[in-house]
Amino acid sequence: MAKNKSIETLKNRLREIAYFTSISAILHWDQEVHMPKKAIEYRAKTMAEISAIIHQKFTALDHDKLLTNLKNEIPEGKYSDEEESLILECWRDYSLETKLPEDHVRAVSELSSKAHHYWIEARKQSDFSLFLPCLEKTIALQKKTAEYLGYEKSPYDALLDIYEPGMTTEKALVILNDVKDFLVPFLAKIKKSKIKIDSKKLFGKFPIDEQIVFNRFVAEKLGYDLDAGKIDASTHPFTITFHQTDVRITTRYKTEDVLYSLGSTIHETGHALYEQGLIGNDFGTPLGQAISLGIHESQSRMWENNIGKSLEFWKYFYPKLQKAFPVPYKKVPLQEFYSIINKVTPSLIRTEADEVTYNLHIILRFEIEKELIEGTLLAKDAPKVWNEKMKKYFGVTVPNDRLGILQDVHWSGGSFGYFPTYSFGNLYSAQFYAAMLKDIPDLTIRFAKGDFVAAREWLRKKIHVHGKRYTASELVLEVTGEPLSSKYFQDYLTEKYSKIYNLKNK
Repeated sequence: MAKNKSIETLKNRLREIAYFTSISAILHWDQEVHMPKKAIEYRAKTMAEISAIIHQKFTALDHDKLLTNLKNEIPEGKYSDEEESLILECWRDYSLETKLPEDHVRAVSELSSKAHHYWIEARKQSDFSLFLPCLEKTIALQKKTAEYLGYEKSPYDALLDIYEPGMTTEKALVILNDVKDFLVPFLAKIKKSKIKIDSKKLFGKFPIDEQIVFNRFVAEKLGYDLDAGKIDASTHPFTITFHQTDVRITTRYKTEDVLYSLGSTIHETGHALYEQGLIGNDFGTPLGQAISLGIHESQSRMWENNIGKSLEFWKYFYPKLQKAFPVPYKKVPLQEFYSIINKVTPSLIRTEADEVTYNLHIILRFEIEKELIEGTLLAKDAPKVWNEKMKKYFGVTVPNDRLGILQDVHWSGGSFGYFPTYSFGNLYSAQFYAAMLKDIPDLTIRFAKGDFVAAREWLRKKIHVHGKRYTASELVLEVTGEPLSSKYFQDYLTEKYSKIYNLKNK
């Protein structure tokens, strides 16, 4: 009885913290979607104070040794697996949080809020120098964060572990280099293909209000509960959660390209389905939270690419797209449309990159931010290195800062260590998807009929409902029977794009 009372007391304390976290999230969402420009300074201070309150409450979590006692009792076998996971994950978060001084937490929050708007303005003017002072301060604060948290080899280890627990710079280098060693020659083969794809056929004039309707239709069909969420527009698409009953996503639109918004919407819907699939009763606790950003990204990438760019997916949705936008889609056959949406073209923008080149964008960012944090690269020299790597990896010339180093929002928010999780997500998604196909042999037939329930429920049962009961590596083993491997991702790309580009595999 005492055991259960202690667990419930811990959960109640975590829920109280979660309420304040939700307030912070609402302020962030408003900042991205609705906030007037003149509110920047005041909002930054407000968010900094909320962050400080959250930090205070988290560091006071063990003021009466409740958490310490729970942790010490684990070896006695008093708790279920779920309760042990709750205690250990809470202890991990508590240990990290207590290493960070309150004034540091407040400074990071205030700077990230200000830096975000300097980034937006610099991006608009395509002038990196406008963002540079904030970036330099951000890097300095992130280095301090790494020092406070501690690390064995690289300060980047401490930051990477925040987003992908258990991952190190050394492990990430091995994984990403393995992916790069596959991608470079595979991309070369595609470039030599005689198959040429004209993507301009899909451009036209698509009223934004009509795009909004179609985006909502697709998101709802995939299972996004709009009674527990909404879709807005922002500079950089994102998903934000206040509670399982309030999970919001944003996308962005181009009048000349309806697929520009649709790809982002499907991607963010994948994130939202994960959040809506978590157990509401565990709100605020580790059992009601996503495992890692890599696992989170696996959900969005699976829906966006493995499912959302499959022929079977569009066998259902393409007639609807043709009806909504007869010009130009009525004149483009399904098979040609499928080839166009999977066209491989080395490009400047990460969020618009195809499946084959996408991870090269991530590798480029990983290498740069690793050097920024380790001090082997100065922020003022980052654009030059960025442009050189784009030329080396993609064979493209960066014309300006907006299309180069200023295209991503992450560094303005201090999210160093975040980028590699995108690639981990691609690897997880391919391995999970292979397991799903094995468990549901008629899955693609269902997609062609507009049935996405089986896929959504498989993900909910296998991944979503567990919260942080497993680590990322444990979950992959539990779901697929194997440790994480890039083999499934490589096999997926090889099979799909060899058919599209008529490649001969040797």
